[in-house]
Amino acid sequence: MISFTLCLLTLIVGYFTYGKFVNKVFAPDSRPTPAVSMADGVDYVAMPTWKVFTIQFLNIAGLGPIFGAVLGAKFGVSCYLWIVLGCIFAGGVHDFLISMMSVRHGGESITELAGRYLGKGSKALVIAITLLGSLLVGIVWVASPAELIAKSTPDALTPMFWMFVLFAYYVLATILPIDKIIGHLYPLLALALLFMAAGILVVLFVKHPGPDLLPEFWTDMRNAHPQGLPIFPILFISIACGAISGFHGLQCPLMARCIKDERKGHRVFYGAMITEGIVALIWAAAATVFFHRNGADESSAAVVVDAINHDWLGTVGSAIALVGLIAAPITCADTNFRAARLILADLFHIGQRKALSRLLLSLPLFVICAFGVVFSLSHPDGFNVMWRYFAWANQTLGAVSLWVITAYLVHHGKPYLIGLVPALFMTAVTTSYILLAPEGLHLSRPLAFTISAACVLLAFGLFLGKLRRGKRG
Repeated sequence: MISFTLCLLTLIVGYFTYGKFVNKVFAPDSRPTPAVSMADGVDYVAMPTWKVFTIQFLNIAGLGPIFGAVLGAKFGVSCYLWIVLGCIFAGGVHDFLISMMSVRHGGESITELAGRYLGKGSKALVIAITLLGSLLVGIVWVASPAELIAKSTPDALTPMFWMFVLFAYYVLATILPIDKIIGHLYPLLALALLFMAAGILVVLFVKHPGPDLLPEFWTDMRNAHPQGLPIFPILFISIACGAISGFHGLQCPLMARCIKDERKGHRVFYGAMITEGIVALIWAAAATVFFHRNGADESSAAVVVDAINHDWLGTVGSAIALVGLIAAPITCADTNFRAARLILADLFHIGQRKALSRLLLSLPLFVICAFGVVFSLSHPDGFNVMWRYFAWANQTLGAVSLWVITAYLVHHGKPYLIGLVPALFMTAVTTSYILLAPEGLHLSRPLAFTISAACVLLAFGLFLGKLRRGKRG
């Protein structure tokens, strides 16, 4: 319990220390933001800071900090370290700087920022990764809430039925002005998600699990995964949204187009990431207790979360928690589709003031995702397969986004190590994972790690070359 408490306090201290340092590096000022200078009543809409924060939090959260933390807890208490260090030094930096770069460049999406700072070739790669990731996010975050709602409704209302209901909502949320549904609904849903995490936190402290259920760093840092999967890189892929997530790079420009004062960026963007890290840490601890009581063989994160909610929060508490559990992926998916629409609009230079233009750009995304959701719901292991590919694409985009951040810092003569170090680390994680994972090339660990090291060295060499060219220029 001491280790968990120290990690919780470290996340909070990180917000006020390293987060402030990163904010100082960017140096926000009082210039007009796109929400003011480019207001269009659809995507560029100035909103109060508290509302931008709650929307940003739900945009980036989804079930990632819950399901990912549960899967990560199978490795043991070492997962706490990744959540804390990842949030402070990687995820917070990623979300804050991508958002603020977007603010400074008229609300540009991550694809446009990549083209601006890494070149056309990198822009094409990022477009491919972001659209693939967006489709996978859509599939994962439609399938999971459809199944959750079906479990709580009459048998006649199947997951397939709820899939069509959810898609109807996503179409509306994607094409309507951002302040019509998202701006009104999200603050309430954020409370449900935070209530669930707060309830679990209170139970953790009140019941105070002993060291047999919640080990300390100094007593048990072993790899506890029941299948013996390696901590590196599997843990760093499993816990994505609770530490760093490339998917956030798609979502951050949405609120970059709505924030009224860039000096509030630290509070909104870095703060939302730290809040997500706190949620992930709470669920990692709760799942650790669950696995020590029941064994870690349960493969479904949804089953674990449902059991914890009912056992720890009671009938009323678990009912409120269920609202948050269902709302989290839904609110993540609708803004995901909205972000994908804006990426396509930027790519093809299509204005978004007309509802028909917004609908035509969105429809292909919905059709492709619908086929993916049908596969996920029709196959016994469909969701788990989709989740693993989503997690890898997610972290790969995160690595690329960190390189975009590093290039931005170099270009503006700012301390670039805050982007370079996590960029190198995430490059190592994502390349080694796809090389050795069963759903990847399934190479031996020595060979996978050797090739991964070569990829990291190549990326670092390309960075040094760009750095030298910049100095000569």
